[in-house]
Amino acid sequence: MNRRWLDANPWVWSLIGAVLVWGLTVASVEGRGGMETLSTALGFATFYVIVGIGQMLVISAGPGNIDLSIPSVMMLSGYLSMGVMHAQDAGLVLGVLVALGVGLGAGIANVVLIRGLNIPPMIATLAAGFVMQSMTIAYSRGSTAKPAPLLLQFSLARVLGVPVIALLFLAVAGVVAFVLARSSFGRSVLAIGQNARAAYLAGVRIPRTMAAVYLVSSVLASVAGLLLAAYSGGASLNMAEDFLLMSIAVVVLGGTAISGGQATVAGVWSASLFLYLIVTMLNVLGVGAGLRYVITGLIIIGVLAVSKSRPA
Repeated sequence: MNRRWLDANPWVWSLIGAVLVWGLTVASVEGRGGMETLSTALGFATFYVIVGIGQMLVISAGPGNIDLSIPSVMMLSGYLSMGVMHAQDAGLVLGVLVALGVGLGAGIANVVLIRGLNIPPMIATLAAGFVMQSMTIAYSRGSTAKPAPLLLQFSLARVLGVPVIALLFLAVAGVVAFVLARSSFGRSVLAIGQNARAAYLAGVRIPRTMAAVYLVSSVLASVAGLLLAAYSGGASLNMAEDFLLMSIAVVVLGGTAISGGQATVAGVWSASLFLYLIVTMLNVLGVGAGLRYVITGLIIIGVLAVSKSRPA
């Protein structure tokens, strides 16, 4: 690989990192369980991908755009959807509809705060997140929050060792990549991120496009909450605590410009695998939680430094 090609495809750095970390993890256990580790990483990293795609769309729409309500949407979606299922397949459809309703409601709330009341996105989504977090805490006191058996089976299902949810969201990622590259909506998002004034003069419907990216982000977060609650055997108040920083980290590490105007769907996948494999490797090595966060942060900084550097 030449440097120019790597500069044009920054997501490759996180993919290289994922391969190296996986190799080190397998070597540390003398080659045992290598494919099982990769399969597990694919399954769990999928949840980073789901929220990462939504965050990517928001961030690529320009400076200042970010969705900090993602973890709260996930928790509220997980609790309410599991609550109406009552661990029965008969409640599965209603549970899915409730989860999607939470996502739509959260997205609309964010849009009203940002576009209607002109509150900066960071403050608006953070405030909306606090409200939803409080609602979740209040609801959790009387909820068993267990998934329907069919949903539990789906979340854990594998085909030839590959998690079904990973295959599903590989397809979703492909659709999103196509939309960004080929559709008027995708071009509008990137145009706004590059220069909102120029996009407006070119006839881009900025309010409609911005509303759409925040709605998509919230709906994807609600889907992630539904599936993560099922995957974990039930919702919990700490199930999404890592997803705020991770949803941003996978976007930035994956090569999406934090200033907007450029999005890389493949990078969300490679960065998600990279970050989850780092956690796995450190767990295998017996590194404590505090030191694990420090090492993970240093590795992220190192990868960003390498990928952003340019030859003199």
